[in-house]
Amino acid sequence: MAPRIVLIHAVTVALPPIEAAFEALWPAAERVNLLDDSLSPDRARDGRLTPAMTERFRTLGSYATTIGAHAILFTCSAFGAAIETVAKEQPIPVLKPNEAMFEAALAHGRRLGLLATFEPSVASMTCELEEMAPDVVLEVVCVADAMAALQAGDGARHDRLLAEAAPRLSHCEAVMLAHFSTARAAAAVAARLPCPVLSAPGSAVAKLKAALERG
Repeated sequence: MAPRIVLIHAVTVALPPIEAAFEALWPAAERVNLLDDSLSPDRARDGRLTPAMTERFRTLGSYATTIGAHAILFTCSAFGAAIETVAKEQPIPVLKPNEAMFEAALAHGRRLGLLATFEPSVASMTCELEEMAPDVVLEVVCVADAMAALQAGDGARHDRLLAEAAPRLSHCEAVMLAHFSTARAAAAVAARLPCPVLSAPGSAVAKLKAALERG
């Protein structure tokens, strides 16, 4: 029986990149998508991760387990502490969106760049990365207009804006695309940088596949 992976999304633009990653790396896995597109605007409105928001994540995690999930993958990077709560409570692997990408980036060095489009996610991602490697030097470039373009259906402008901003991180040992939605710009960004460019969806799928195959 194919493993059932529950994907929990806060934005619709995260769905195509993770679907593409599964098709490329693990097509046999059964994917179930749960979307609550009020999560990101509520997080931006509150300015912090509230207890009520954490409770919503606990509910999503519990529901995923009740429908037979073998693993859970969250695809939005602004909710790290809430996802950690779910991981502690559920008896199955629970993966934060960027932890596999962070591991891959740290293999290239400690001076890393992060190319983001959603400012509220940056603080939690920075904390998560620093917990993994306290000696990391992270430089962040946030291109909010790119997210607005993508949500308006203009993927080409999204990719172009990220590619134009990328050279600001050219001195880094590796550059990470902060969100699942930014993975679509990987080729355009890589063309403007001399260092490796990493995106989250492929790294996350590979890590989940390895974890479940180990049993």
